[in-house]
Amino acid sequence: MAEILTIARPYAQAAFQFADSHQALKEWSGMLEFLAVVAADPEMTALVDNPRMTETQLAELFISIDADRLDDNCHNFIHLLAENRRLKLLPEIAALFEIQRREAEQSIRAELITAFPVTEAQQAAVTTALKKRLGRDIELECKTDATLLGGAIIRAGDLVIDGSVRGKLERLGNSLSH
Repeated sequence: MAEILTIARPYAQAAFQFADSHQALKEWSGMLEFLAVVAADPEMTALVDNPRMTETQLAELFISIDADRLDDNCHNFIHLLAENRRLKLLPEIAALFEIQRREAEQSIRAELITAFPVTEAQQAAVTTALKKRLGRDIELECKTDATLLGGAIIRAGDLVIDGSVRGKLERLGNSLSH
C-alpha cells in the first residue's frame, strides 16, 4: 500500500497545485472523486488491465463516461495518467488530493458513530466542540452502528475519541487487571 501511495503522491500534488493556483479546489475535488469511483469499478479495472487497450482509448473511455463533469484541464490530466499507466491510482490520488485540500482550507472531516441517530442539536454541539479542540472547520459525517450499546465514537484525522459503552468497559477491564 505504501508503494501505491508513493506513486500516487506526485500526481495528487500536481493536481492540487494546479487546482489551487486556479482557485478550483472544490471543482477538482469533485472531478477526482468522480474519477476515483469510475476507476474503482470492477469492469473499468478489467479494461484498464487489458493490454489490448491503448492509452488513448483508456483516456477517452474515462472522459466519455461523463465529459460534461470534467473540464479540459482534467481531460489532460486523465491523458497524462493513461500515458503513464496510472489510471488505477485514481482512488489514491483523489484521497491524497482531499487531504491536501482540507489542510489548505483548514478543515477536517470527522466521523461521529452512535448507536442511534443524533439530532441536529447534538451534531452542532459535537461540531462546535471539535472545532474548538482542533482549531479547524469540521465536516461532520454521522453514522449509526447498531452494535454499539450506547455512547459515541468520534474519528477526526488521527484523533479517535471512544466514548462508547463498550470502550469504557474495555478500559475498566484493563484498569482492573493491572
